[in-house]
Amino acid sequence: MNPIDELRAARPAHLADRPIDPRTRAAELSRAMAQPRPVRRRRRTARPVWSLGLAGAAAVTAVAVVVATNGTASAPRAPDTPASTRPAVTLSAREVLLAAAARAERQPEGTGEYWHTVSVRRTLFAAAKGGYRVLDQQRDEGWTPSATGPGQKQWGRLQSLGARPATEEDRQAWERAGSPASIEVAVPGKPEPMVLKTSPGRARTSRSPLTDGDKVFWLGRNVSVKELRELPGDPDKLKKRLLAWKGYATDVPMVGDGWLFVVSAGLIMDMPVTPEVRGAAFRMLAELDDVRVIQNVTDAEGRTGTAVAINEPTLSDGVAEHRLIIDEATGSALASEYVAVKPRGFQTGFEPGTMWNSTAVIKAGWTDDEPR
Repeated sequence: MNPIDELRAARPAHLADRPIDPRTRAAELSRAMAQPRPVRRRRRTARPVWSLGLAGAAAVTAVAVVVATNGTASAPRAPDTPASTRPAVTLSAREVLLAAAARAERQPEGTGEYWHTVSVRRTLFAAAKGGYRVLDQQRDEGWTPSATGPGQKQWGRLQSLGARPATEEDRQAWERAGSPASIEVAVPGKPEPMVLKTSPGRARTSRSPLTDGDKVFWLGRNVSVKELRELPGDPDKLKKRLLAWKGYATDVPMVGDGWLFVVSAGLIMDMPVTPEVRGAAFRMLAELDDVRVIQNVTDAEGRTGTAVAINEPTLSDGVAEHRLIIDEATGSALASEYVAVKPRGFQTGFEPGTMWNSTAVIKAGWTDDEPR
């Protein structure tokens, strides 16, 4: 049984009776593996955590912050000052998010027949034998129609990129084990190991009708592109709407700040919302007490950004840090990551600080082209 089939059993029970687009399914599976429990505060989002969107821009203008599409903020730089002598500037999570909001709101709207997304998901596993760890890699691509109604279809494409040793040390251990092309990995709670292959698999493209005729994303409940496009661009109104849709990220309801962080991360990362709504989501996150900033973070694709993060309890009484990495130049999301803080459950055996699961956004935007 391949990893996707193995993980499918973890799909939220409340969605089991209806089809969901491949992107939403992929996000659900990644999140189900992380197993967050209701965060007494507190992101495919469960945005379609299928798979992988702050007021006062003036507050940041004073320090000349530059923010990327995914929301990373960098310190001001004097053009005539050597880098080695520039003073380090540490920004608060609120400053980073407000700056990201200002940048996100300025992004062009764009139009097209389909909302097209590409992401790469990576999950860390421990080999059943040999004492090394491997990263399983999956490429997800989706085409969601902008129009809804009878006959509309959504497309999804999934490809295994192969598993690889996580570090150089792991590679050496893998080579000592004979460099197996098929690796059995241990999954806590599962009686039998999963088998991962080191070679890429063939891309599988599927086409399916929209759920209930128009639903394609998940924000506590299945929602349509139209509902996403009509979300309010005011952070307070957006918060009220999202809380009204409050639901489940896995099999456990999430509440408070945790819920808002999850769904906002989904909005920001790869949902077809307006630039105003994406900015409102950043502004809403800026008001959450438990959000913190981690600067100079490199995502799994090697891109550097700034992360905003929050801790999530897990079903196994552990703790995971959920990071949303944003690009300082544009106010866009680069990636969503889970880092083990108190490893339990699926993170058992990993050292604290280990990045266990990530979804990197490669592309998200409108297109008129169907998949080929």
